[in-house]
Amino acid sequence: MMDKNDARARIEELTEQLNQHNYRYYVLSKPVVSDYEFDMLMKELEDLETRFPELADPDSPTKRVGGDITKDFEQVRHQYPMLSLSNTYSEQELIDFDARVRKAIGDDFEYVCELKYDGVSISLTYENGKLLRAVTRGDGVQGDDVTANVKTIRSIPLRLHGKDYPQSFVIRGEIFMTRAGFARLNESRIENGEDPFANPRNSASGSLKMQDSAEVAKRPLDCFLYFILGENLPFDNHYDNLKACKSWGFKVPDFMVKCKTIREVFSLINEWEKGRDQLPFEIDGVVIKINKFAQWDELGVTAKSPRWAIAYKYKAEQASTRLNSIDYQVGRTGAITPVANLEPVLLAGTTVKRASLHNADIIKALDVRIGDMVYVEKGGEIIPKITAVDLSQRPANAMPVEFISKCPECGTTLTRKEGEAQHYCPNEESCPPQIKGRILHFISRNAMDIDTIGEGRLEMMIDAGLVHNVADLFDLTYDQLHGLEKVIEADGDKKEKKISFQDKTVNNILNGIEASKQVSFDKVLYGLGIRYVGQTVARKLATHYHKMDNLKNVSFEELILVDEVGEKIAESVVNYFQSVKNIEVINRLKNSGVQMELKDKLETKSDKLMGKTIVASGKLQNYSREDIKEVIMQHGGKPASSVSKNTDFLLAGENIGPNKLTKAQELGVPIISEEEFEGMIGD
Repeated sequence: MMDKNDARARIEELTEQLNQHNYRYYVLSKPVVSDYEFDMLMKELEDLETRFPELADPDSPTKRVGGDITKDFEQVRHQYPMLSLSNTYSEQELIDFDARVRKAIGDDFEYVCELKYDGVSISLTYENGKLLRAVTRGDGVQGDDVTANVKTIRSIPLRLHGKDYPQSFVIRGEIFMTRAGFARLNESRIENGEDPFANPRNSASGSLKMQDSAEVAKRPLDCFLYFILGENLPFDNHYDNLKACKSWGFKVPDFMVKCKTIREVFSLINEWEKGRDQLPFEIDGVVIKINKFAQWDELGVTAKSPRWAIAYKYKAEQASTRLNSIDYQVGRTGAITPVANLEPVLLAGTTVKRASLHNADIIKALDVRIGDMVYVEKGGEIIPKITAVDLSQRPANAMPVEFISKCPECGTTLTRKEGEAQHYCPNEESCPPQIKGRILHFISRNAMDIDTIGEGRLEMMIDAGLVHNVADLFDLTYDQLHGLEKVIEADGDKKEKKISFQDKTVNNILNGIEASKQVSFDKVLYGLGIRYVGQTVARKLATHYHKMDNLKNVSFEELILVDEVGEKIAESVVNYFQSVKNIEVINRLKNSGVQMELKDKLETKSDKLMGKTIVASGKLQNYSREDIKEVIMQHGGKPASSVSKNTDFLLAGENIGPNKLTKAQELGVPIISEEEFEGMIGD
């Protein structure tokens, strides 16, 4: 048994190792250990802190996962006011700025040019080498204390390196999401039935103010630090102090350049305007600062901004084109989204034909009309949007757009809740896109895996009135399906091309439906499409409650105690089971033989793969394709079918697919053998 002194020494050793590994991975992007090795060190530290809680440090690496709940963010006054930079889109205004500086302090100075990161400003206070407080900009005088949330961002050091840092100082920067992280977050939200975020900046801002720091820890937040203030800084200039900050463990960007003349500044601005699309994160301009602190004092500040710095902002790339029509799309949840059909136009390297108009309020605010020439931008460089109308070219007969009052698919009168911007079709039972969307989700690979029914075949069943909900699939008969046909093409001679369900097709469909009755309860639960209940949450609920009968009667208060179930998920689950129609569907599924109870062999065995996404490819010695997926989930992991940036491991068997192998090598995804995998799970 380890005594207290040995435990203290090992905890200190593990803490130092994990902090270094965090720094190398999240700041330097040069890891020296695998994710598995890191996780094993973290697991050992967690175990020691559990056994010796009095030795646990408040800034331990184990606290990076969050867990604090903040109902109200405390207002904190900034030690140094957070002034806003003057912005300009004009080269002439930048020339005027340079002239004012030279008139005030002469020509003996240099600029430091940095990228202007499109994120959320943050101010961090450090004392004695430890993070004391993190505060948002707020009104510049005071902001919100978001320390608990910021501690989950692994690129922000909780303890500094070395010993040559000031005893107390403030460092500021920008919290942001990379493009890849933002894309992964939206994929996850869509999978869970949530609306995707519009752009990385809004995502970062919303994440920083979430009440549950454990949820913040799941968001792919990063942070660049670019401005230090304090009484005893090591150097008398901005550039060298930031270089020192980098040696203390801060993620200071490499994109800092000294310039002597405004011509050099313009050259840098033009270079980054052309290259910004290649960066892994969003920028919206370049910040220009005088380097020496003494010259800052000479130049002074205005009431709102310093006279020694200015931000040159890039104009969003914009194109003008004609609005030809507006379509109204119906989502799986019944949400109505107006979509503008445009004359094709090249924008930011891609041809744009459609743009979201979001909702009725946006259409009204823009006063956009059919036939208008409109200006289109890519919001956050991602989603095309109409930003304005060229009224000088408006056709004389252009009429204001009247937002539809009935569902374009089923004719049901739309509803709109007070305080909400979205219109909805309430006809959940009979609206074709809603029916199709829910059933496609139910039969998908990660749910019931009925691969003998594709989208086209499902549409034929819906059109024939055979299927209205997921339970109807299990009532289908051979006679109903045989001979079912659909016209898929007609040429100028009025000859019709048809596809029809013949004997083999019908038997395949019915066999696929029958086989799905053996799909485990957690996948059935996921397939129901309960809002916010993704694969991981479905498995947590299935493991916790074991049976559908237990789950459907659970209270909100009980649900929020389940691991990974927050208030939003709990409320959604309770509402789902309060619906008489939903209960009727569940009862029919149960009577059809669908699994409504978690079998013992499916229960979670460990959390050794918790949070890990693993792709298995090739022939494995000890597992079938379905077996390996089940084993991964039994140990807390998430099986996936394709390699992407969020893949943690590629499990390689014999005759592994060359495309997956190449993709993993390109992305730097660790490739493990079957033996290594079994070592990870302790088998």
